[in-house]
This record gives sequence, C-alpha cells and structure tokens, in this order.
Amino acid sequence: MLSQKTKYAFSALTYLATHAGNGPVLIEEIAENRKISKKFLENILLELRKAGICGSKKGKGGGYYLIKAPADIQLSKIIRLVNGPISLVPCVSLHYYEPCGDCADEKSCKLRSIMMDVRDSALQILENRTLADLLD
Repeated sequence: MLSQKTKYAFSALTYLATHAGNGPVLIEEIAENRKISKKFLENILLELRKAGICGSKKGKGGGYYLIKAPADIQLSKIIRLVNGPISLVPCVSLHYYEPCGDCADEKSCKLRSIMMDVRDSALQILENRTLADLLD
C-alpha cells in the first residue's frame, strides 16, 4: 500500500513538473496548493533532493525545481525512495531482501512463488511509467 508520504511526494513532484521552466517554486506554494503540511513537505523534498530528483535554490527567487524531465523519473524509483520496497513480502524484494522467518524452504514456498509474480507484474508497470504519466 502506498503511504501518505508517497502520495504527497507524487503530488509535490507533479506540481513542480507543471511549473517547470518558471523558476524554483517556494515550498509554501506547494504546501498550500497541494494541502500538505509544510514541515512534512520539507522532509519529503529533502529526500527527493538528496536522491537527485529535484534541486533547491536558497535566497530570493529560491525554492524547489525538478532536475530531471518528468519522463525520466520512474514511478518505481519514487516509491522505493519514499515508501520502501515494492514487493509485499521481504523474501521477494529485489532491493530490500530479508529471509522470511515463516517458511522452512524459500524454494518450495508456494506463497513466495505467487508473491514473486505479483512483484514482477507491479515492477513491469512501475518501471515503465514515469512522472510524465501523472501529468494532465
């Protein structure tokens, strides 16, 4: 399930995308327009900046802006960055793998096999969709 934080990240990024080319956007403007707590949004945008998705400029005329084109920002990257693993169980995660303590043998676990199919299907969609797909 997508966290509220992830939904806010997508909302903020789409706002930045629709204002690309107009200079940096103040965090207050994004927060007010998208109905997101300014403090919560600051944390989200900081994570996105550290990941190289958006940049920031301080001082007069400052704010946040996208570093990459919306078509170059995969939805899967944002989800992993903000929400964590895409897989539903840790034993099938590509980036956050952990052995499952519930089964004796991962190779014969039927649930794991199904969850791998679910993960692969979700990744097929999320890795081929970008921020541009969320824009009007």
